[in-house]
Amino acid sequence: MEDTPLKIERGWHGRAALSNPSNRFDSLKLVWEEEYTVGRKVQKTLFYEDPTSEILSYNQSPDLGFEISLNPYRGCEHGCIYCYARPTHEYLGFSLGVDFESRILVKTKAPLLLEKTLRSPKWRPRVVMVSGVTDCYQPCEAHFKLTRSCLEVFLKYHNPLTIISKSRLVCRDLDILKALAKENLLSVFLSVTTLDPKLAAILEPRASSPALRLETISSLARAGIPVGVMVAPIIPGLNDFEMPMILKSAAEAGASYAGYSLLRLPWGVRDLFLEWLAYHYPEKKEKVLCRIKDFREGKLTDSNFGSRFSGSGKIAAEFSQWFGCFLRKYGLTEKYKAIQQQKPDAGMDLFASL
Repeated sequence: MEDTPLKIERGWHGRAALSNPSNRFDSLKLVWEEEYTVGRKVQKTLFYEDPTSEILSYNQSPDLGFEISLNPYRGCEHGCIYCYARPTHEYLGFSLGVDFESRILVKTKAPLLLEKTLRSPKWRPRVVMVSGVTDCYQPCEAHFKLTRSCLEVFLKYHNPLTIISKSRLVCRDLDILKALAKENLLSVFLSVTTLDPKLAAILEPRASSPALRLETISSLARAGIPVGVMVAPIIPGLNDFEMPMILKSAAEAGASYAGYSLLRLPWGVRDLFLEWLAYHYPEKKEKVLCRIKDFREGKLTDSNFGSRFSGSGKIAAEFSQWFGCFLRKYGLTEKYKAIQQQKPDAGMDLFASL
C-alpha cells in the first residue's frame, strides 16, 4: 500500500499572504529555510500609534475621482492579497506581506487633526474620500472608533465625503450616516469582489463575507443613504465572469450606482499574488495570467494614468462596454456624488462635487 503524500500547509492562519518578504529598501534580506517553516503559523495583530501631524492626503492623479483622502489606519487587517497599497508598508520599515495585515498603525489624533483642518479659515469644503488606501472600517475600527469620530467632524462642519469599504461595520454608524445623507453630504461604496464565499475567504480573509456586504448595501439603502457597488478588483480568469451577477445582486439589494477596477500588481504585490495563485489555484494560474495580459496588451501590470484601473486594448474595451450594458440593464446608472454644500461661515463659495 502506497503512502498518500500529505499536503503541506503554508502561510499564516487567517492571512491572505503566504509569506513575509524582506523590505525592498533593506540592505539585509531574511531567507527562511522551508524545512523549518512547514505548518500553519499564527501571527497576532499588533497596533502602533501613528504620530502623524496631517490627516488629509492630496493627489493630482487625473484618473481618480477625488483629490483628497483620509485614512485613519496604515496597514489593513482585511488582508486582501491583491491590495495595491501593500508596498506603502515598506516605507514604514515593514514587509508588504503578512506585516501589512498584522502591523497596523493607528492615527489616534485623526479626529482632532481633521477638525483643525476643517475649521481653518483657509479650508474650502471639498469632497474627501474615506478611505482611498486602507479600509476605514477594518476590524480594529470596532475598538478605536476613529472613523466614527471623523464622521462626526464631517457632519459638524458640513463637509461632503465618500466612503468605500468592504465591511459590515459601516452599519454601526447609521445614525451619523443618515444625518450626513439628509444634508446631501454623503455617498457610500461597498466593494464586492466575488459572490463566492470560499474564494472571498482566501482572497480577502478578514473582510465581511459577500452576503454581509450585500446586506450592508440593503441596510444603507433602506436608511436613505446613497449607496453603490464597486466591483473590484476584476481578476480576469478568476472572477470577471461574476460581474453581471454582482451587479444584479447589488441592484436588488438597493444599490443605485456602480464602478469597477482591474487588478493592479505594483512592486512586490505581483510576487505575492503569483505565490497565492500558484498555491490556491495551480490549475488556473496560466489561464489567469494570460487573461490579465489580454486586458493589458501583453503586460501583467500598467502604472499609466488612464489605463491602470481599466486596462487597455480590445479586450479591455469590450469588457467596459459589457459592464455598461449591465449597468443599464439593472438600473445602476445614477452618478454617485456628494452634493455641493457651502461652509456655514464661508459666504457663497461653493466647491465642485465628484
